[in-house]
Amino acid sequence: MDVRALVFDVFGTVVDWRSGVAREVARLLPDVDDPHELADDWRGRYQPSMEEVRSERRPWTILDVLHRESLDALLAERGLDPPDTVRAELVLAWHRLDPWPDAVEGLTRLKARFTIGPMSNGNVALLVDMAKRAGLPWDVVLGAEVARHYKPDPGAYDSAPALLALRPEQVGMVAAHVDDLVAARARGLTTFYVHRPDEFGGRVVPPATDPDAALTVSSFTELADLL
Repeated sequence: MDVRALVFDVFGTVVDWRSGVAREVARLLPDVDDPHELADDWRGRYQPSMEEVRSERRPWTILDVLHRESLDALLAERGLDPPDTVRAELVLAWHRLDPWPDAVEGLTRLKARFTIGPMSNGNVALLVDMAKRAGLPWDVVLGAEVARHYKPDPGAYDSAPALLALRPEQVGMVAAHVDDLVAARARGLTTFYVHRPDEFGGRVVPPATDPDAALTVSSFTELADLL
């Protein structure tokens, strides 16, 4: 492999979105019986909201706005009506997610050899806030808002080699989601699968391996060991 840069899916791969969102739901909506269930419901609206943009049924819209719209719909369905200040604070839960225990150490080691950055559907402000809070040592912030394409649109993956002046195979895509890696491979990127069995709190068990990835690992530190 001649990999020069590594780009990372973020939600579920670098950070634990479920626990972080549930924590903020419990803090801001104390009457909700099961904060994790609400977090799961909110996350379940993630792909459908982006599909409206991917399909061009609506113009380009950043993830913070899509998250707010999904939240408003979710709260209405549940008969909840918190004030606007609480709703805005809940949207910022996605900016304050904790990294998986291996993430910062692994990224720091990988950064010594590779250019590293997120390849996320998150908007730039979200990703920068998250990185500052969690200590994620990115060299560059890439992803949907930069490319103006939501994964798995080809344009999202094509943007990384174009912006970094590399051939597609010189960019490694790191993700905990096989469908993300399938789409990246279709654009010529080298792929690395990270098994994150706790992403969905045991509700969904991800595959143990991606046999078509260059490597399957259980942590970023293991990826750093192998690379």
